[in-house]
Amino acid sequence: MEFGLLGEKLGHSFSPAIHKALGGYDYRLTELAPGELRGFLERRDFRGVNVTIPYKQAVMPFLDEITEQARAIGAVNTVLRLPDGRLRGDNTDYYGLMTLLDRAGFRPEGKKCLVLGSGGASRTAVACLRDRKAREVIVISRKGEHTYRDLERHGDAELLINTTPVGMYPHNGESPVDLNRLPSLEGVADLIYNPARTALMLQAERKGIPAAGGLIMLVAQGRAAAELFLGKRIDPAEEEKVLRSLERETENWILIGMPGCGKSTVGRILAERSGRELVDTDGMIEEEAGIPCGEVIRRFGEEAFRRMETRAAERAGKESGKIIATGGGIVTREENRDPLRQNGRLIHLDRPLESLATDGDRPLSASAEALQALYRKRQPLYAAWRDLRIESGSPEEAADRILEALK
Repeated sequence: MEFGLLGEKLGHSFSPAIHKALGGYDYRLTELAPGELRGFLERRDFRGVNVTIPYKQAVMPFLDEITEQARAIGAVNTVLRLPDGRLRGDNTDYYGLMTLLDRAGFRPEGKKCLVLGSGGASRTAVACLRDRKAREVIVISRKGEHTYRDLERHGDAELLINTTPVGMYPHNGESPVDLNRLPSLEGVADLIYNPARTALMLQAERKGIPAAGGLIMLVAQGRAAAELFLGKRIDPAEEEKVLRSLERETENWILIGMPGCGKSTVGRILAERSGRELVDTDGMIEEEAGIPCGEVIRRFGEEAFRRMETRAAERAGKESGKIIATGGGIVTREENRDPLRQNGRLIHLDRPLESLATDGDRPLSASAEALQALYRKRQPLYAAWRDLRIESGSPEEAADRILEALK
């Protein structure tokens, strides 16, 4: 292996795509149990590796030298094999987090800051905040002087950085803290990048608190690591290009709108034109139930159907880079909103009432009166949920408008 990433459980890592784009080299994911770390490093059959949870501190005793910055931080996330075979440890997370703070517009100067977690990434966050002249930096952990149990003691904190893996794929929807316990927050940074919006970030957004995810940091530290691996400078413009490309490629396009507005048909056209996979939440419900959606409603009632729809939204919303066609009533349950928004953009196919298709098995809109009542009730919900509104004429026209808007 030339280059790669070390960790215990790597899952859906974006790092191979980032390093291929930045450096053009092969970059492999290597999952190691704790007992395998020493042997891997002693074999030294690599040119350079990045290091992630839980080994950013554990690698340090096996390195021949450590840069001054990494030693001061107390964590290493990049290991380079030197020409004479020795191993040097560095910390490119520092540059990545500084980049995140700058791009998000977070100014720690003179502010009280909380850091959740006490691992290697926490040490980097503490170093960044102190170098940015934060008034006070408090590390919150499960044990120690400051714990989650006494979080209210720090209700005057103005900036929060989450360095824990809580809420990371596949445990989407979990959050390390309830932000209602921190009423003075002015910004939230979550170093998790999958999902793009964690439960912590989504709560911050609902409360009007600016929030930033970890993809910015991942790409920025990746460029710094690639420069070390290759021994040459990489144009910072490449960092921006890779970031934008990843954001586009991993974002879900989620179609919402009235029954009969053409979501499934438009989704199929978009899938054909973009090469993305189409996921249909109604299809997921039918697969679970073994019967058509209309029959689920008739047999078990609308409430049972909505519970299945919520499960489908949670499963589909975890994915990345998909087209998701939803049922018309998905907006009727607020708990469906965050699972869809965590990785996606909600696109409202807005079609006039008189143009909605009325064929097919639609128990909730079987009559003109029922359809009109649904339209009046749901239109304000679509407007509140959507990120993008598309006037839906023919399916082909709607698909064209979506692709043009998403450029």
